[in-house]
Amino acid sequence: VQLQASGGGLVQIGGSLRLSCVLSGGDFSEYGIDWFRRPPGKERVHVASISRGSGGDKSYHDSVNGRFIISRDNNKNTAYLQMNSLWPDDTAIYYCAAIRSSGVGPFSSYSYDSWGRGTQVTVSS
Repeated sequence: VQLQASGGGLVQIGGSLRLSCVLSGGDFSEYGIDWFRRPPGKERVHVASISRGSGGDKSYHDSVNGRFIISRDNNKNTAYLQMNSLWPDDTAIYYCAAIRSSGVGPFSSYSYDSWGRGTQVTVSS
């Protein structure tokens, strides 16, 4: 299973971006998808999760709850992270990860079946 994240870029404070994560080499609907981010000089942290199948279960880090929305389109093998009201603290490399498990993340980093390479998001003032 391989993941390809895209959609990052440079945006001004208060702006929006939508990240995409495309899964190949497996049945997308069988995988929960999580988004993580690594700010400059900091550890990677969980951002949002969506359960497999219809994606009925979701979870968000407190810092993005109410601003970010995670979703999935099984017909396109793609998960999305809609990011609104962006702030400089949101500047980071964003990664998506897939796990073939029930429930909703985050899970132990070692549990994920695949990680994408990451896409850079920079929020400028």
